[in-house]
Amino acid sequence: MDAVRLLGWLVLSALAPGAAHLRAGRRRTGLVLLGCYAVGLLGVLAVVLATGDLGALLGSALDDTWLTAITVGSALLGVAWFALMVHSFVVLRPGTLRQSEQIVTGTLAGLLAVAVLAPFAVVAQTGWASRQALNSIFKDSQPDPQAQGEKLTERRQDPWAGRERVNILLLGGDADDHRPGVRTDSMNVASVDVKTGNTVLISLPRNLEEVRFRPGTPMAEQFPSGFRLPPDPGGGRSDLLNSVWEYSDAHPEIFGGKREQGAEVLMDTIGYTLGLDVDWYALVNMWGFARLIDAIGGVTLTVERDVVFGKYNEGLVKAGTRKLKGADAMWYARSRTNSDDYIRMRRQRCVIGALLDQADPATVLSRFNQVAAATKELIQTDIPRAMLSDLVPLALKVKDAKVTSIQLVPPLIQTYDPDWAKIRKLTQKAVRESTGAQPVTTTAAPAPVKTSTGAPTGIPTGTPTKSPKKADDNPTQGLTDGCGQL
Repeated sequence: MDAVRLLGWLVLSALAPGAAHLRAGRRRTGLVLLGCYAVGLLGVLAVVLATGDLGALLGSALDDTWLTAITVGSALLGVAWFALMVHSFVVLRPGTLRQSEQIVTGTLAGLLAVAVLAPFAVVAQTGWASRQALNSIFKDSQPDPQAQGEKLTERRQDPWAGRERVNILLLGGDADDHRPGVRTDSMNVASVDVKTGNTVLISLPRNLEEVRFRPGTPMAEQFPSGFRLPPDPGGGRSDLLNSVWEYSDAHPEIFGGKREQGAEVLMDTIGYTLGLDVDWYALVNMWGFARLIDAIGGVTLTVERDVVFGKYNEGLVKAGTRKLKGADAMWYARSRTNSDDYIRMRRQRCVIGALLDQADPATVLSRFNQVAAATKELIQTDIPRAMLSDLVPLALKVKDAKVTSIQLVPPLIQTYDPDWAKIRKLTQKAVRESTGAQPVTTTAAPAPVKTSTGAPTGIPTGTPTKSPKKADDNPTQGLTDGCGQL
């Protein structure tokens, strides 16, 4: 056998283990290797077909047991395949070649063996990094084993226990080493339809005053007329909505000595304010978020006008459409210079919308190690580890579903004197429309407005009359409506 044919059989062996052994006359070994290979492929195909849903398959793959199995299995398969390539080269008897050909084929065979090993090494490393990141972020709940067993079959059939929506509180915090506590300056509730993935993002202003607490709770007993404290020495206020978490953590005596009640209190308070049951929260460190943007290679945004930032206005994010690094994207979203809270809320919504559009699975996978490292520093959440297998398929639905938003800000809602009944009414209306139901109106509505991407805002048209429709009759809009308009 010449060198070219030997290398050809070696390449074929990399794709179909056992081919080189058959060529070398080792039929039994070759057939066993090919048989094992075929069984393995059929097993993988059977798992995929049995699952029938890519989202469910990915969700199951994030289970701790599966991640461990994937990591260990990939490492063992990689070593085995490497050894197989070496043995395939040996059984093809390269010693019959000339010395120069032996050197060339031996070198190429070694490179091929390393190339075969590399994908398994990447999968093993990715599995290990995933397991480390997920276990550091998500809590591993310890349910009662008997109760868990009783509900296992029911959960497999319907993980949401008959619920139509899941509500997750998304918080942006700015905790740092120089200030105690956490101020939640960005507060949004993502209400997701579990069947379609249609989502409405409900944004609350940080400066909402006289916040009401659910009756019967310790905070309601402490503040029966709403969250109100004396002004700060500098004239500022520490009794706004964005201070609820920090205040609750700083006053464990209100909760009978229980500490770190901030997250639970804020979830309950915002749920009570909106008339929703909030299931979980995810607190995002703003500068960790910047590192996540860098991890996916930046985010493309259209900056409407120059955004100045910095203590001495020394920073500048120039107007125009381009890919921004994490720091610039965060300053675009958070700069207070020449901006009020409501402009900042809109810009934050634009960044979230751009990320949702651009952080596709291929991009995330290609930069997985960077994303995993950034995510560990990014998120604090109470989402149970076991729920990931159900939340991942839901997240993939959201990626391709209709995402709308509503901002409960002036002039719709006056932050200094909120109309709580109106807030709940607007929230229920936005949630109802998110399911696809058309609102019933008796006044004329404007035609859908085109965004910079050409997508309609989704404002429905009612029965025409001579009365114009009020601006706040349907404040729900697309997530990226108003973004990118120079």
